[in-house]
Amino acid sequence: MKKRRRWLLPLLAAVTVLSAAAALKGPEIGGWILRQLYPRRFSETVGREAREFGLPEGLVYAVIRAESGFDPKARSGAGAMGLMQLTGETFRWMAEEHPPENGGQDPYDTDDNVHCGCALLRRLLDHYASPEVALAAYNAGMGNVDRWLSEPEHSGDGRLLTSIPFPETAAYVKKVTKNWRAYEKLYPSK
Repeated sequence: MKKRRRWLLPLLAAVTVLSAAAALKGPEIGGWILRQLYPRRFSETVGREAREFGLPEGLVYAVIRAESGFDPKARSGAGAMGLMQLTGETFRWMAEEHPPENGGQDPYDTDDNVHCGCALLRRLLDHYASPEVALAAYNAGMGNVDRWLSEPEHSGDGRLLTSIPFPETAAYVKKVTKNWRAYEKLYPSK
């Protein structure tokens, strides 16, 4: 517990100083701070794959930020891997349907992972009536979402979700949506 607290005070001090600087120096510093919190790492790969699959870059960055925090070697307890946290099964499925340039052999390969993650996002956005439902499927799987859409307690029309029974998925959809808004505001499309 003491080790955790050692970094807390310097972190709070840094945030306080940066916040004060932002207030004194204006929006440029505030924007810089926000861009550090919402980075656009792997921009060449993300830009290329977002264009290929007709996705807003902000959405791709929002998913990566929520899924892996931009760690290409991230691995979840459920076995999801890489920047966009794809399971081996999903990675192979997308690599078979949309072969990446590098061959789709390594889910930790940044280019292949983002390629397959964007392919999955495109499929989900095309399949479901709203981005929020597509994001729920990205997190919980299409089978779960399709079941929820057929249940009146979760969907009034079979197209949109009025509730998400998995708290983790509900939080995920909110987090990615918030991230997406932040990316769109910080980095407006040209």
